[in-house]
Amino acid sequence: MQAVTLGPEGTYSHRAASAVADDVDFRESVTAIVEAVADGEFDRGVVPIENSIEGSVTETLDALSDREVAAVQEIVTPIRHALLAQGEEFSVVASHSQALAQCRSYLESEYPDADLEAVASTARGVEHARENRDVAGIGHPANAHEGPGDDLQVVAEGIQDRTSNATRFFVIAPADERSDAGGKSSIVVYPNANYPGLLLELLEPFADRDINLTRVESRPSGERLGDYVFHVDFAAGLYEDRAQDAIADVESIAENGWVRRLGSYDTEHVV
Repeated sequence: MQAVTLGPEGTYSHRAASAVADDVDFRESVTAIVEAVADGEFDRGVVPIENSIEGSVTETLDALSDREVAAVQEIVTPIRHALLAQGEEFSVVASHSQALAQCRSYLESEYPDADLEAVASTARGVEHARENRDVAGIGHPANAHEGPGDDLQVVAEGIQDRTSNATRFFVIAPADERSDAGGKSSIVVYPNANYPGLLLELLEPFADRDINLTRVESRPSGERLGDYVFHVDFAAGLYEDRAQDAIADVESIAENGWVRRLGSYDTEHVV
């Protein structure tokens, strides 16, 4: 099986994808990953969906709204950020925007004068650090010794603002591989409506059937200002009658829009 995820080699996404497939290819954006899987170019894609500090990854939410794919597995991995550089003197810290945000307090305290540069991935920032003595990257401590060129110095470890830092990834597959079996499920809802009590109406079918909602997120639909798409995760499999009945109610409420079932899945923890 071949999987595609955020590159280059050495990203946290790569670590998650390695639990899915031995053969891992890379793209520079989540959108490109989702498109590659939707078009049948790859069997699986691994995309970050939520971080315990910074919340949902909006590019992933939008890509899952725009293309037909299935979510077939959830991977949760702890995030261990380290500051990596050729030496202890540098003026730029380059990393993914999420990693920079997750280490905000540390960077403001220890390197208040450093310029923060957002790049496509944590691994790309580490690459920049290998190429430029004036740049530090943020990544897993093992990244210091992974990749071409000389090893980097681990200037500091555990620099994330919270020790509980972890990221959820979705393993996505072509839409025809969607499964109804699993302990959790995800749907995307575009009601194409806006009136008082709409969100309450969309959520009540789950509460009425004692289904726990584990995440509810809204994103602009792009159609008009104030119009939203809702991403909903819940703790039940689509095979369950109560889940089917709840979604049927949601589909009735969103009759002028659409409801996309991403599928059901189980969770794997990867260190």
